[in-house]
Amino acid sequence: MKLSGREAMVAEFDAVGLGQWFRHFTAILELIGGIAVLIPSVSVFGAILMLVVDLGALVAQVGILHIDWVHTVVIAALISLLIYLQRGALARVSSRRRQHG
Repeated sequence: MKLSGREAMVAEFDAVGLGQWFRHFTAILELIGGIAVLIPSVSVFGAILMLVVDLGALVAQVGILHIDWVHTVVIAALISLLIYLQRGALARVSSRRRQHG
């Protein structure tokens, strides 16, 4: 929806006040995160990226747009669960960094 320039998305990002470049930037981050989640070796990092974007959306929806935010919290909970389930992958990356660091 963000990349296609759907009217509702354009209006929301206008209301946020950061310009339409931010709509494109957000859409690209969501696309990268969504693809990364499907690749086992980087899945947890894709989920973290998507969680950061989702938390930004929550801040915008509650603090600026004053629109429904419940779906954003549900998405954040699901992404957090995905990160939790992949905590072993984060531990492996962390231990590799310590060994080579």
